[in-house]
Amino acid sequence: VQLQASGGGTVQPGGSLRLSCAASGSTFSIKSLGWYRQAPGEQRELVAIHITGGETNYGDSVKGRFTISRDYNKNTVYLQMNSLKPEDTAVYYCTAYHLVTRKDYWGKGTQVTVSS
Repeated sequence: VQLQASGGGTVQPGGSLRLSCAASGSTFSIKSLGWYRQAPGEQRELVAIHITGGETNYGDSVKGRFTISRDYNKNTVYLQMNSLKPEDTAVYYCTAYHLVTRKDYWGKGTQVTVSS
């Protein structure tokens, strides 16, 4: 499974960004697609996960502000980020869990910077 993320950038506090992550390769058995993030000096943390079938999970710090969605036809997951805060600044990584290989796959990160 290969993951290609896009949509990062710099935005002012209170602004919005949308991240996209397109999966390719053996996508039929992907169980979940989602996002983690890592700020400098911090551990990687869950942002949001979309599980095949529709269930979603969010990190506590983004609940109510971020929304994850998935286009099964395009094998793409989206992360709509609203009301962004400086503490949302991090490298965001797309991830997929594959049912057959039972592995987590990771894309190259995309930088999100929230600054005035």
